[in-house]
Amino acid sequence: MKLIIIAAVAAAAIASAGVANAQEALAKSSGCMNCHAMDTKKMGPSFKDIAAKYKGKADAEAGIVANIAAAKGHPAVKVSGDDLKSLVKWVLAQ
Repeated sequence: MKLIIIAAVAAAAIASAGVANAQEALAKSSGCMNCHAMDTKKMGPSFKDIAAKYKGKADAEAGIVANIAAAKGHPAVKVSGDDLKSLVKWVLAQ
């Protein structure tokens, strides 16, 4: 029984690592990494600082997506709406 639980936890960890790598690749290809980094400030704040700023705010995801899509306080981006939502979720999960 313990072996099954350990295997399930390991599989979940591997799956989430794959999703994280895919999101980071999307952030790179979308140009996000030109101004942001995971844990250091560049032109824009680090993704970890953004996540800390919005932690616990229920409307954070929708607000950030709307601001980025409308280029309010953020340069215009060329990314689909679904990809933008996915990237914002990933950033807030840091």
